[in-house]
Amino acid sequence: MTRLRNRFGSLLLSVIALSTGGGAFAQPTAYPVKPVRVVVGFAPGGPADIVGRLVAPKITEILGQQLVMESRGGAGGTIGMDVVAKAPADGYTLGLGSSGNLIVAPHLYPKIGYSVAKDLSPVASLATTAFVIAVNPSVPAKTTAELVKIAHTKKNALSYGTSGNGSSSHIAAELFRNAIGAEFVHVPYKGTGPALTAVVSGEIDMMFGDLIPALPHAQSGRLRLLANLGSHRSPAAPNLPTIAEAGVKMQPMSGRYAFVAPAGTPREVIAKLHAAIAAVLKSPETQQRFIQAGFEVVNDTPEQLAATLKNEGELIGAVIRKAGIKAE
Repeated sequence: MTRLRNRFGSLLLSVIALSTGGGAFAQPTAYPVKPVRVVVGFAPGGPADIVGRLVAPKITEILGQQLVMESRGGAGGTIGMDVVAKAPADGYTLGLGSSGNLIVAPHLYPKIGYSVAKDLSPVASLATTAFVIAVNPSVPAKTTAELVKIAHTKKNALSYGTSGNGSSSHIAAELFRNAIGAEFVHVPYKGTGPALTAVVSGEIDMMFGDLIPALPHAQSGRLRLLANLGSHRSPAAPNLPTIAEAGVKMQPMSGRYAFVAPAGTPREVIAKLHAAIAAVLKSPETQQRFIQAGFEVVNDTPEQLAATLKNEGELIGAVIRKAGIKAE
């Protein structure tokens, strides 16, 4: 009888605790209660890593928990994004993706291991960076129009470098080539750095690539920038005309960097992350730091990011199929 009363008393205390909010399952635990891992699918020091480190300290202040950057490079950024796609959907693993592993790679690698639409939840875009046409000063073209004239006059007279077959820079080159109806000699390199070194040294004539690493060489006179392939001028290079202003009708292209989470991450967690990111991106200090680093802030909603990834993915997929581009 005593044992029965003790069991009844324990049960009663449990019911009281639950009803007053004292039980383990009374309310969902506040988020976040521990550090948040941010997986970057590229090497430290690259554009994606730079973008993440520009915002991580301020987001940490708002959330009250540290954002821990973790580089998992390889296979065009897909190794790191695959880690994110397969992580628990609890908000404690995020991916900092780029156009490479969110837009290009799904159409390039047949066995990528994840679906952007099914396995990832968009959180927020952070920034974009311009793609530019950069030529060695020995190339006689001073403008894009002059470059087009050379390309039409002598077939395969000009060589261009990219950061690899199927890379974003390769896609940008194909968009330009298709728009002007000319042929170039493609020389793929293992990364933006080697391609940039090659064009600066004169090993190749030009490259289609990120503005960020090319800008210092242009400022020193070792490169000549002809056009920004984006839809509008970059704050980091306001005097550089867009490809449309240069007289070429082509689909604009720029590099994008964004936060994503594993699919199924609770909406309230996504909302809290987005609010923190948006607050940081609205800061004039943050915007100025992005411009100085060669980026342009993008402050969109998860829904807008999802639409962008879908639309740009369809465009890039069509380019890859038409050109028969294969991963290295």
